[in-house]
Amino acid sequence: MAVLRCTLTLLLLTLVLGVNKAKSQSFIGVNYGQVADNLPSPAATAKLLQSTSIQKLRLYGSDPAIIKALANTGIGIVIGTANGDIPALASDPNFAKNWVNTNVVAYYPSSKIILINVGNEVIMSGDNNLISQLLPAMQNVKNALDAASLGDKVKVSTVHSMALLKQSEPPSSGCFDPSFGDVLKGLLAFNNATGSPFEINPYPYFAYRSDPRPETLAFCLFQPNSGRVDANTKIKYMNMFDAQVDAVRSALNAMGFKNVEIVVAETGWPYKGDSEEVGPSIENAKAYNGNLIAHLRSMVGTPLMPGKSVDTYLFALYDEDLKPGPTSERSFGIFKSDLTMTYDIGLSQSSQTPVETPAMPKAPVTPSSQPKKAAWCVPKAGVSDAELQASLDYACGHGIDCSPIQPGGACFEPNTIASHAAYAMNLFYQTAGRNPWNCDFSQTAMLSSNNPSYNGCTYPGVST
Repeated sequence: MAVLRCTLTLLLLTLVLGVNKAKSQSFIGVNYGQVADNLPSPAATAKLLQSTSIQKLRLYGSDPAIIKALANTGIGIVIGTANGDIPALASDPNFAKNWVNTNVVAYYPSSKIILINVGNEVIMSGDNNLISQLLPAMQNVKNALDAASLGDKVKVSTVHSMALLKQSEPPSSGCFDPSFGDVLKGLLAFNNATGSPFEINPYPYFAYRSDPRPETLAFCLFQPNSGRVDANTKIKYMNMFDAQVDAVRSALNAMGFKNVEIVVAETGWPYKGDSEEVGPSIENAKAYNGNLIAHLRSMVGTPLMPGKSVDTYLFALYDEDLKPGPTSERSFGIFKSDLTMTYDIGLSQSSQTPVETPAMPKAPVTPSSQPKKAAWCVPKAGVSDAELQASLDYACGHGIDCSPIQPGGACFEPNTIASHAAYAMNLFYQTAGRNPWNCDFSQTAMLSSNNPSYNGCTYPGVST
């Protein structure tokens, strides 16, 4: 099973490096916005990042103090050019060369710069002059990197808004706005030729704001829900993040760029908002970011890109108190300016406490409502592989020990989603408190008095 093989590879790698589970997860990054007047020092920020499992930092500019502070940390650094620099970068190769020399060559390789973003959401800016100069600017930056012998080490791309898609539901019908077709073809041809990623900013938070139903919230927060079936592929999606990313995958495939990889440049959830704002709360932000990290760590991937985790940059490291707009715009920070956590989503290397999101909302239960002979949690008959995979992903991403169902483990055989999910769902139930709601999994599991253990594979349970 791909997810388990990839998870085992990750675990073996961390053991070889002599670090714990939190480290060596290169798919977890974070955005560092600087529209604020109370940010910690660059040195303090570098020290904070080294205490977490965050392996990449995205800057919107190229602040030399931050780049220097991250020297010799091994943290990958993404830097960006201002949208206003695009005309000069496009028209003057020497300007591009000077920019690269000043912002990359001066610090590389001590500071591990891995990607340059030429502008941010340029296509949706509505500035046709800027849009027409985006590709030439990227080409000149790439040429400057090649001249400095860094072309194969530092990639060049640009970041796009999800608004670039004309259609995103169902995911299989994802397509870009045809009015940007010619521009996108040029940019994607560049991505394809240079091996750079297509960067996108999916925000399930905004999807929930436009459809604030309870079932939409659960779908957006990676919490148990009934799922959404793609009528074209019959794939059942269990969370909005996968659906949005796969819509982008479909759009890229439709344009003939199946080999261009996707990077999630921004995604997050605000923990505070104004009274009229729907969605912002500590609980929701912790659930979204924490469950997203668990999803990435599971290595399940998305239905259209299984078995690997898309590089994902959380938004954001700190609040940006000088941003205009509603309170939510200033309330995305995972850490506070005093370097303490706004909420714990298991990023610390010293603590891998899973995010506390129940398998279903708790309700008052009397002792008699749980049959004493029902000692194991097992999948119901007829549950689809997609639903079982979602349950496996959820359970293994929430702190339980899934090593017995990894290759070589006592419960790896039979190597099926059904068998692996059954073991994980039961272990989650046993360790989460043995409450009825811990064996719900969107109504796909039930309690049983029959011990499912077999041939040396022991399912934890209570003998009655």
